[in-house]
Amino acid sequence: MASPAPTFKAFNIALIQLGGVTDNKTDNLKHAHEMILKAAAGEGGSKPNVIVLPECFNSPYGHVHFPNYAETIAYMPNEQYDMAKSQSDSVKMLSKAAQEAGAWIIGGSIPETDDGKVYNTCTVYSPKGDLIAIHRKLHLFDIDIPGKIKFKESETLTGGNSLNFFDTDFARIGLGICYDIRFPEMAMIAARKGCHALIYPGAFNMTTGPLHWELLQRARAVDNQIYFATCSPARDMSASYHAWGHSMIVDPMGIILGEATEEEAITHAHIDPMAWHEARKGIPVTVQRRFDVYPDVSVE
Repeated sequence: MASPAPTFKAFNIALIQLGGVTDNKTDNLKHAHEMILKAAAGEGGSKPNVIVLPECFNSPYGHVHFPNYAETIAYMPNEQYDMAKSQSDSVKMLSKAAQEAGAWIIGGSIPETDDGKVYNTCTVYSPKGDLIAIHRKLHLFDIDIPGKIKFKESETLTGGNSLNFFDTDFARIGLGICYDIRFPEMAMIAARKGCHALIYPGAFNMTTGPLHWELLQRARAVDNQIYFATCSPARDMSASYHAWGHSMIVDPMGIILGEATEEEAITHAHIDPMAWHEARKGIPVTVQRRFDVYPDVSVE
């Protein structure tokens, strides 16, 4: 059983739709650092409590690139992470940036190597710069739409094996990465374990993006009466993979609170607990489920 979730309080979020990613990891990390500090300045005097980067922000996106950019993180749940001994340049940058920004950072995702396997891994940092959670992408992006797109992450990546969330002093936040959004059980379990918001770095493409990006986010938000946010890379038509962009944040009633276009941008939004409470009070599905007829997927 999950421990009791913290009391849901208002907070601000900033989604960094990062552009300009090249094959030079050092340059990518420098640019991401600069954008984190820019996002931390806030909008209209409101500083973000949570700053989010996109999927695979430190390298070009593509299964052929993942092994070449993979870093060793060596994170162990429930153990204090020794940042001074970290072998990951990306982790060290994000830790420093979290301290400088004074905000929680959801570090998009990076390729991670562990025991000869490569994972697509999201890392989370407290405002003190502590690495406090990771999420390895569970569902690998293996699709083939004839004449449109073919992609097979499983050629180089291994899927994770755990569902993950973390607690702040204002909310419980669940994690996923991109293709994970197509599996509603993940969102259901997270919501029933007390998550107030789900945040998924992701990089939908030009085929599935227009069709399903917004639809899936609003569906996950409405089905589970939670906030849902995604953070995409900016679109780069000179790259081998063309991201849809359109990073967005959706409230528990399916209302889009903020959305980017396809270009590099920082999208700010205010997360109001009242919308969460009012959705659940007005449409009380959380107490109307018929677990006498169908199973509760969150039961361990």
